[in-house]
Amino acid sequence: MPVLVMKFGGTSVANIDRIRRAAKRVGVEVAKGYDVIVIVSAMSGKTNELVGWVNETSPMYDAREYDAILSSGETVTAGLMALTLQEMDVPARSWQGWQVPLKTNSAHSAARIEEIPTDNINAKFGEGMRVAVVAGFQGISPEGRITTLGRGGSDTTAVAFAAAFEAERCDIYTDVDGVYTTDPRIASKARKLDKIAFEEMLELASLGAKVLQTRSVELAMRYNVKLRVLSSFEEQSDNAGTLVCDEEDIVESNVVSGIAYSRDEAKMTLVSVADRPGIAAAIFGPLSDAGVNVDMIIQNIAEEGRTDMTFSCPTDQVKRAEQALNGAKESGEINYHDLIADTDVAKVSAVGIGMRSQSGVAAKMFKTLSDEGVNIKVIATSEIKISVLIDRKYMELAVQALHDVFELEKAA
Repeated sequence: MPVLVMKFGGTSVANIDRIRRAAKRVGVEVAKGYDVIVIVSAMSGKTNELVGWVNETSPMYDAREYDAILSSGETVTAGLMALTLQEMDVPARSWQGWQVPLKTNSAHSAARIEEIPTDNINAKFGEGMRVAVVAGFQGISPEGRITTLGRGGSDTTAVAFAAAFEAERCDIYTDVDGVYTTDPRIASKARKLDKIAFEEMLELASLGAKVLQTRSVELAMRYNVKLRVLSSFEEQSDNAGTLVCDEEDIVESNVVSGIAYSRDEAKMTLVSVADRPGIAAAIFGPLSDAGVNVDMIIQNIAEEGRTDMTFSCPTDQVKRAEQALNGAKESGEINYHDLIADTDVAKVSAVGIGMRSQSGVAAKMFKTLSDEGVNIKVIATSEIKISVLIDRKYMELAVQALHDVFELEKAA
């Protein structure tokens, strides 16, 4: 029988009533003739509760025990979902990561999936099981210890299973009914997209849209897994939600598909750095070693052998960046006059595959922001994205203005 993967996030399985609602959706797909692999998250709020208990018990915790504790949330949900399906006379069985086995590396709390053998679950499908309820987020290391994939890892689990089992589709059930042109809480004209290309979704996810985890979109694009994002709380239909698919599956799309934003950005500037070969490596090497996620980079024109270097990073990584750069200065790797951190900025981005073939998008974006009195501090571009760093107080104004000027409320 064809395989369908269905993933239910924490809000979709927050209590027994919601688990029953999710199980009914699974039953509908089983009745259509699918063998279903259900990936479940921990109940809403449970993972944060478990993290709190770990920190209260042992602030300098053993990462192996941290994973053993955190993975228990998904294990409970998987068992409850399997029991609910059995009560509906649907042959179902729960699976923990080690039982599949979902094989990962040994990077506890941030493990990477290495292999998902299909033999065990396929054998059970052959014996009459119709639904395998798999605890998301968890796997097993080469040493035989439980691992976890990092926050949001259940999305990655779902896509990886869809790729391994060559599933017809991977449905991601959340508390939103699809992917929108921007955040509806900011722009009332935001429109739900019927389809969006993998590359666009990857950019939107990495730029602040929180509908899908970035790693899951990367996997889907690599293995061409069709993803459908839809709500657990809306009536089910064949064309519900948003389909994330290959660019070739989209007949027409707007030049710009969406406006993304990120509040938690910081702009850091190294003032008066020596302008010499290797200076960029000397700056960004220590930042990389410290785990600082650098995004936008700009270097000023050099004067008298000195230059300024500006970059952006998440606000919660500013102290880490300062320590790394101050350490590099003390060791003599780099020399600069001052290090200035501006933590009151936001990043706003326009994303669309149509930018490849149409000019003038940047000019229209910059003019719109200028007309609204918004000053651009840093600009970064790619083939399908233009991002700007602006004062945070103008973020919502910028999002609304750009959504209007690119007429994203209208379908292509």
